[in-house]
Amino acid sequence: MPTLKHFLEFTRTGADSSKKHIYLLGFLMLFWALFDGILAFISPLIITDGGFSKTIMGFMIGSSSIFGALFDIAATRILPSHHYRRIFMIMFILCFIYPFLLYSANSIAIYLCAMAVWGIYYDLKNFGEFDIVSRYSEPKDHASSFGFVQALQSAGYLIAPIIAGIVSAISITWMPFSFSLLFLGISFIFFLALNSLSPTKTVVIARKPISKKHLLISLDRIIFPILLLTFVLYTIDAFFWTIGPLFAESISGSHEYAGILMAAYTLPALLVGWIVTRTTNMFGKKKTAYFSLLCGSILLMGTILVADSFIAILVLVFLASIFLSISMPSINGVYADLISERNQYEGEIESLTDFYTNIGYIIGPISAGYIADVWGNAAAFSSIGLMGVVVSLILFRITPKHITINNIL
Repeated sequence: MPTLKHFLEFTRTGADSSKKHIYLLGFLMLFWALFDGILAFISPLIITDGGFSKTIMGFMIGSSSIFGALFDIAATRILPSHHYRRIFMIMFILCFIYPFLLYSANSIAIYLCAMAVWGIYYDLKNFGEFDIVSRYSEPKDHASSFGFVQALQSAGYLIAPIIAGIVSAISITWMPFSFSLLFLGISFIFFLALNSLSPTKTVVIARKPISKKHLLISLDRIIFPILLLTFVLYTIDAFFWTIGPLFAESISGSHEYAGILMAAYTLPALLVGWIVTRTTNMFGKKKTAYFSLLCGSILLMGTILVADSFIAILVLVFLASIFLSISMPSINGVYADLISERNQYEGEIESLTDFYTNIGYIIGPISAGYIADVWGNAAAFSSIGLMGVVVSLILFRITPKHITINNIL
């Protein structure tokens, strides 16, 4: 079992110091994903059970990323440091607040407050991940580091919907929230262990006096192809987490089976994370990411053809997710390469990455809810598959062989 192998390797006294940071980050993300995955699973169920349509539910969940996108725009100005310690500390505080807001929500205003907290703490999670990987691993190891972290994070997202499905079938009141807070506490313990590995002093990097607006626009223009891929991947992810539980429940008629569908979506990332390095070394990070998106999207397009068979849907989702799970760490490796080469622009690169992530999480839930209301859940998944096919073909054509930000220094 890869996870056990890496855990045992981490506990050896001779383990490399930089690897310890990545290992601890992986296990931190494992339990954090259990926390977040349980709440992500029950959120659409709670909202629709409250009498809201899928379209309104999609707007509510999408609003979390609207707040996140606004935070991305302001992040480089309001965050005093992009060091992972401060970023993760703020993230854990917001994570603790979120379940209580969601549990007590009885109006649109409170739901929107909860969604704002959700959107911001998810962005902070991404900031912290990029900082640790770019800070403590070599460029050649960036894709594999993200693959390891994604594998454990996906393990959390694999187990979370199963737990949430079983627990919410018993009671959708306090029980799933209690489980989520338990896992958040374990994640925080790994954060404390991560803090103990290195000195608290941070290195302040001098920046050239360049306009923030000009810098962001210039960076956006240069790295737009990979930002576009990020947008598509997270739009697809938003589709699954917005209407996936409702889709499975509509076929099987049970919360438990809804959890199995989401597990089929998250399981591949746990399995394929170990082969990302070999694949990217052979074909390159960008080509691997684009081709994987193309294959996964083609499979998703077939969802509407097997919409009446729960088993067929499970197989199709699993196969599509295999390719999508290769694409994500591959393109994250490209971001980490850029950050390690030009770390004085770390904050701006992370902000742009999270901005496009949030755009995906805005458009994804809203369009998923609307298409599901009008044409059905299966049509929604087929439509996002078509979008992925079109975008991947465009990316093959417009992406330069080498992406560099030297010309804005």
